[in-house]
Amino acid sequence: MSVPWGGYHYLFGPVVALAVVAVLALLLRWGFSSGSSLVQRRPSRGREGEYGLLEVVAAPPGPAEAEVLRGRLEDAGIRATLVPTTDGPRLMVFPEDAPRARQLLRGPTG
Repeated sequence: MSVPWGGYHYLFGPVVALAVVAVLALLLRWGFSSGSSLVQRRPSRGREGEYGLLEVVAAPPGPAEAEVLRGRLEDAGIRATLVPTTDGPRLMVFPEDAPRARQLLRGPTG
């Protein structure tokens, strides 16, 4: 009767265990390395002018008031984004919607 691996069959278990641990170590290193994680990072706060094409249409005093204003714009069909800037919450819209949004937020005139 022939013995597999010529008498080194007792090494099979530890070799497989080391290979599994090595693969797990590589996966964990990749998963927790900086810059290549699949988990979204918390957005950093910027100044008002750091949001691309979006324009500020309102500067509410707090997040609750900002949500109310954003809801009013959304109900009118205007896409609005609430942005936590370094100067406080800002309500931003695309430039083509800005005049209509400002008029709507100003309220009815006359």
